[in-house]
Amino acid sequence: MAGTGKSTISRTIARELAEKTRLAASFFFTRGKKDVSHSRMFFTTIAAQLAISLPVLRTSISDAIDNNTHIFEQGPREQWNQLILNPLRNAPTQSIQLVVVIDALDECDSMEDIQLILLLLEEAKDLDTVRIKIFLTSRPEIPIFDGFRQLSGEAYRDFILHNIPLDTVNADISTFFLQKLSPLKAKHGLATPWPDEQTVEQLVERAAGLFIYAATTLRFIRDGIHDPEEQLSLVLTTTKSSLSATEHLDGIYTTLLQHSVLGRRGYQECEQLAEWFRQVVGSIVVMFNTMPARNLAQLLQISFNLVSRTLNSLRSVLHVPENESQAVRLFHLSFRDFLQDSERCSDSRFQIDEKERHTSLFRRCMSHISQLQENMCDLWGPGVLVTEIPNDLIQNSIAPHVQYACRYWLDHWRLGNPLAVEQDIKTIRQFLEQHFLHWLEGLSLIGEVSNGAHMLIALEEILSVSCNAH
Repeated sequence: MAGTGKSTISRTIARELAEKTRLAASFFFTRGKKDVSHSRMFFTTIAAQLAISLPVLRTSISDAIDNNTHIFEQGPREQWNQLILNPLRNAPTQSIQLVVVIDALDECDSMEDIQLILLLLEEAKDLDTVRIKIFLTSRPEIPIFDGFRQLSGEAYRDFILHNIPLDTVNADISTFFLQKLSPLKAKHGLATPWPDEQTVEQLVERAAGLFIYAATTLRFIRDGIHDPEEQLSLVLTTTKSSLSATEHLDGIYTTLLQHSVLGRRGYQECEQLAEWFRQVVGSIVVMFNTMPARNLAQLLQISFNLVSRTLNSLRSVLHVPENESQAVRLFHLSFRDFLQDSERCSDSRFQIDEKERHTSLFRRCMSHISQLQENMCDLWGPGVLVTEIPNDLIQNSIAPHVQYACRYWLDHWRLGNPLAVEQDIKTIRQFLEQHFLHWLEGLSLIGEVSNGAHMLIALEEILSVSCNAH
């Protein structure tokens, strides 16, 4: 097993393995994206891919599902044993070596599940019929280290990218800048050579071994709106070369926010732009699932033009698709970490108060849920199975932002300040009295009833604390 390292490298590894027909399965955890931010679909996804890459497993996996139709609702251990480990044990001996790639395990939203996944994966080392290796990447966080410490020494080898000699990393970053900036020279009629050797050295020095600094700086320089020479000059004049790697990254984030969001506008306009930034980008930072800009505007109950204007000024740090049906997302989680840390984000206009954003999103969600009605899909009669309802009818009847509200309103309230505002508790009780059944109908239509049950249990616990407190 591979140990901790830089998560994004596994995508390249996965492609190379696929070309050699050795890649058996892969799963890329991504915090904030519905189906890949938790472990509930991890083992079922791996099992489905194994059935495709190793056809001799198909019958065993299919039989396991037939014998336990509730396996998809059960925990990681049951899914691992029944869908993966047992089929591999019972498979005919294979000469090929299979590789499973797991990217960014640290972005799984449950620390307990992370450690359980590691313990379960270790059992693959005892397989006699199939040779399987697991390439796993993660940030070097304490729960990950603790999970590896529980494994036997022969079960894994770790490879820490931070231990690569800095000269090697700097050479790669230098090549990156030269190759990516060179096309701008001809496009904008810049002097040759551009950038010169000394400028590249300065950029590499500021990157301090961080590729995310290099990538963010590149997007800032070639944003397509401003002159690349002026953008490059801003990068070099607003940060000192003596800063640490994190300080350099924070410096480029601060520079691009002040320059791209605020520019040279007056005080009043800057304050308004900063407020829109905190509302729009702050919501993206704390949301549990990504969504297109238009749906985000609907969720926040603000104009699409305002959201679009805010997002378009931040293409250096946000992926804003030209296709409006695709979700907006952060390029890198370091930007989220920066905005939520008041010590790192020195400009208070851009600091994101996590509790405040969660509370605001909770109230928006409750506003949408309060508009739910009976028989949202205008069904032809009682007793209709959800499987009989066309998916496009459900999607047209329950907009994506309303689906999000149904699924995550409690999570936002819980992570806000749930017992601080009596009016919020009153809103929830009013919802339970007037729209509870409508909400259940909505959850049923979007396939989230089981999550609804967990939400009710959590809600009961929080409200009981509130009653005891009063």
